[in-house]
Amino acid sequence: MTDARTNLIDWLRDAHAMEKQAETMLKAQHERLEHYPELKNRIGQHIEETKSQAEALEGCLTRLGESTSGFKDAAGKMSAMAQGMGGMFASDEVVKGSMAGYTFEHMEIASYRALIAAAEAVGDVDTADVCRGILAEEVEMADWLGEHLPAVTRQFLARDEADVTAKR
Repeated sequence: MTDARTNLIDWLRDAHAMEKQAETMLKAQHERLEHYPELKNRIGQHIEETKSQAEALEGCLTRLGESTSGFKDAAGKMSAMAQGMGGMFASDEVVKGSMAGYTFEHMEIASYRALIAAAEAVGDVDTADVCRGILAEEVEMADWLGEHLPAVTRQFLARDEADVTAKR
């Protein structure tokens, strides 16, 4: 049987790996966006937030006398690279990338809600506060993607029907 503190540490490592994966995915998408400046700008902003989130999680682990998981971080990055490469070949990459980003943000939201509950259960107020801050950023990004997905989709469709580069 695993105690709550051990679970919290494992989940913090998972969240750190998740943020490293997100950073890799976001960078790949950001590099290829050409005709969607608002989306590119918002993704660029979220890349910086994501880097800060990973650092904050690493700080939580350090404060608890632990470290990140190199294996989990590497596995997350590899998965993100494979997904990014797969998107390069989709004719509707911008729409599918936006949908994937929206879905990934909601996975992150669920993760931080669980981390907050676990941190509170073990009395780790600092970690709970860090996770609340990250949660707010993830909710903001998910909301932005959700609100802008229809416009991105319409822009893609218009470009595609006009037979201009629509993919990115």
